[in-house]
Amino acid sequence: MSTHAEHTPDPDPDVSHNRPVVPPVAESAPRATTNKSLSSRTGHTWTGLILGALILVVLLIFILQNLETVEVSLFFWHFSLPLGVAVLLSVIGGALVMALVGGARILQLRRVAKKA
Repeated sequence: MSTHAEHTPDPDPDVSHNRPVVPPVAESAPRATTNKSLSSRTGHTWTGLILGALILVVLLIFILQNLETVEVSLFFWHFSLPLGVAVLLSVIGGALVMALVGGARILQLRRVAKKA
C-alpha cells in the first residue's frame, strides 16, 4: 500500500512553516539621526549672488543693445543718455519709490503692534 505520506521537498528550504519569521536584528550601535535641513544662510546667500550676477549680465546686454542716445528732460534739467541707461535709471527710480512706500507702511504697522 502506497500512501502520499512521502515527504516532498519545500520549494524554499530557507522558510520554515512551523516557526514565525523574525526580522533581522538592527545594528547594535545607535545611529545619529538629524533632521537638519540641507539649506543654510550660506546656501541662500550663494544662490542670491548667482541670481544677482545673472540679472546684472542681462542688464548689461540690454544696455549694450540699446546705445542709441535719447534726450531726457526732468523739470529744468535736459540731458542725453543712452536708451538702455535711461530705462535702467527709471526702473531704479521706481524701485526706490516703491521701497519708500513699503518702508512707511512697515513703520506704521510696527507702531500699531507696539501699542497693542
